[in-house]
Amino acid sequence: MTSSLFLALGGLLNRMGDGLSAEAQQDVWLQLIQTLLARYPVDACTLMVADKDGLRPVAAFGLPQDIYGRYFLLKDHPRLAAIADHAGVCRFAPDCSLPDPFDGMLDDKLTHVHDCMGVALLDEGQLIGMLTLDALTPGRFDTIDRQELQAAAQMLAGALRLTQRFEQASSRLNEAYDKAQVPQSQVHWHSSAMQRLNEALKLVAPTDMNVLLHGETGVGKERVVQRLHTLSTRRDNRLVRVNCAALPEHLIESALFGHRRGAFSGAIKDHRGYFDVANGSTLMLDEIGELPLALQPKLLRVLQEGEIQPLGSEHPQRVDVRIIAVTNRDLAAEVEAGRFREDLYHRLSAFPLQVPPLRDRREDIPLLAGSFLEENRVRLGLANLRLTEDAEVALKAWHWPGNVRELEHTLSRAALRAFGDRMRQDDATESSQQRTALYITRTHLDLPTDSANESDAEDADLPVAANQTVWMALREATDNFQRRYIYRALASHGDNWAATARALETDSGNLHRLGKRLGLK
Repeated sequence: MTSSLFLALGGLLNRMGDGLSAEAQQDVWLQLIQTLLARYPVDACTLMVADKDGLRPVAAFGLPQDIYGRYFLLKDHPRLAAIADHAGVCRFAPDCSLPDPFDGMLDDKLTHVHDCMGVALLDEGQLIGMLTLDALTPGRFDTIDRQELQAAAQMLAGALRLTQRFEQASSRLNEAYDKAQVPQSQVHWHSSAMQRLNEALKLVAPTDMNVLLHGETGVGKERVVQRLHTLSTRRDNRLVRVNCAALPEHLIESALFGHRRGAFSGAIKDHRGYFDVANGSTLMLDEIGELPLALQPKLLRVLQEGEIQPLGSEHPQRVDVRIIAVTNRDLAAEVEAGRFREDLYHRLSAFPLQVPPLRDRREDIPLLAGSFLEENRVRLGLANLRLTEDAEVALKAWHWPGNVRELEHTLSRAALRAFGDRMRQDDATESSQQRTALYITRTHLDLPTDSANESDAEDADLPVAANQTVWMALREATDNFQRRYIYRALASHGDNWAATARALETDSGNLHRLGKRLGLK
């Protein structure tokens, strides 16, 4: 075993040194732990890396694919915390009362894990990862040589430490960036679209170039902005966020650039604008397409001159601000229509980025689903929460007009429905482990049957999906109809809530409140 492990480790380091995508690295790690555990009677295994206060899987077998999207906080998982604090191989007794993080994940029957052990991977006493082994049969690990496993784990820790240093070295773009402690808490996307976006982020983040970030509603543009700021040389100062659509038109100039006392009626004291607050940092201008045309020349002057002049002030003030402008509109089309200044558009789009919609990166759905399932598992106090196969197929088939936000809310509602179904069942014959590990089914998701086909939009409005045999509550059916109807109306009006309210002949405030209740905002 030792010689084969050495060969596998050597191959791993050679391939890591050549530079690999996240998905390729996952395959390499998987091959490594399969070599390591080839003679061991395990039903499931994970290799996890330390990430802030928890662990994130980088390789696993015997577990569902969404494991790669889950994040295991040590404070929420006492068995993992016990392994992290143990000096050697940590094995749990069959009657151990500590919940296992993988209960219900090893087979379709949601069976309780009956034999469990793990080893903390350390670097100079610091936790950098963990190897876990699980089996469904009690006593399965009686024959495992703990000293051999400990020695293999030490070599695995060395490989993990070296590969992390390879990655750190390859990401050094300049001296300032080299000294930065860039957080590792990011999902390793499977889709080529998100991998390309990540590469573009790493390229532009350490510069001071303005970025124009495009993307549909719900794709996660704010997280991309936060990532840009975190990777930048301005990370030590807080990111300042401004929603241009939320500012009253007569106060936008004061809000952005500030004012002096007496500048206008009601200005009873000096006020710092957002540009002044963001001096030396990053300013996110969300919904930049909503900025009134009359104010656009003043923003252009700030970008050109690097100066602001608060209302009522006779002297300009130098500012050093990096702009990330965010929009779900096609600003080039807005320029053609005369609703946005062309010179400002070019100033803002020094480095344009597009966040792809979820329908164009379906490979990432299991990763995102795993993350949201873990959040709901914690929220509902469950041992585990899984998707049935038909539920996962349905998630990948739906075209997700609301993107990642819609996926998040869909899984939250589905988890609650599944939990409610379980609570209503007569569970007198079930064990406590079975009661606290459950499946989300296709019906719980409440997505149209042929969800990949946009031509079925009219059928999607029906309150009962084709595979259902009972009617849902009228309130739930009404909510589903309103949610889908408003989605389509928003899409037809460029995700402009005010224009959508006018088209639907409803009060804008009422539409905002309804959208919030339905999970659209």
